Amino acid sequence: MIVNPIKTLRVLPGQKDLEKFLDDNLKALEENSIIAITSKVVSLCEGRVAAMDSDKEKLVKSEAELYFPAEHNRYRHHFTIARKTILGSSGIDESNGGGNFVLLPDDVQESANRARRHLQAGHGLKNLGVIITDSTSLPMRLGAVGTCLAYSGFMPVNDYRHTMDLFGREFQLEQANIIEGLAAAATLAMGEGAEQTPLCVISDFPLVHFRDSDPTHEELDGIYLSLSEDLFSSFFNNGEWQKGGRGKL
Repeated sequence: MIVNPIKTLRVLPGQKDLEKFLDDNLKALEENSIIAITSKVVSLCEGRVAAMDSDKEKLVKSEAELYFPAEHNRYRHHFTIARKTILGSSGIDESNGGGNFVLLPDDVQESANRARRHLQAGHGLKNLGVIITDSTSLPMRLGAVGTCLAYSGFMPVNDYRHTMDLFGREFQLEQANIIEGLAAAATLAMGEGAEQTPLCVISDFPLVHFRDSDPTHEELDGIYLSLSEDLFSSFFNNGEWQKGGRGKL
């Protein structure tokens, strides 16, 4: 897999639309490529910002699908579910916003679909994927990693169920989340600071299965699990922890 970050000029709110930004910075694309775009640059192109003197807590609550009260966290950190993703503070960011709070794109899936269709048409490509990335934190791990907020143009999961492993054992549960792996790789290459590389071209990755269409509502419902059916539902719903046999964490 080749992951190539693209350096751009600084982007200011509403300075240019997303299609213009992509055209200015992606001059040549090849078949079977995936374009990663940070959600922040999408939001800046779409003018999704709020003044820095706005009430951030109200913004967090208004932008969240669900939020966990900050007073229950030792760091007073707002855990939220926004765009069907666990994010801090509804994805609202103060960095690299030119003195503004940068909100998430209003309809991040439509932004991904629109970007894919525009790039496909402009470069005459059949197989092209787009992901829009953000950063999140993982339990029991220091630092941020990339996550996918929206994708278009390829299958999000490779399903290994009912195939055989190296020793003839049938896989029962295994499904590889392609979009999250690509988002993590792209975000690592693009950086989290002042690198000024909010675009990334991923190529030479044969495990991606491309398709010339946007994901359907049924497919999106399949990849984004509800809290009740999620594998980690017990963690979401049970706050009473007991010490195990190996002692303190």
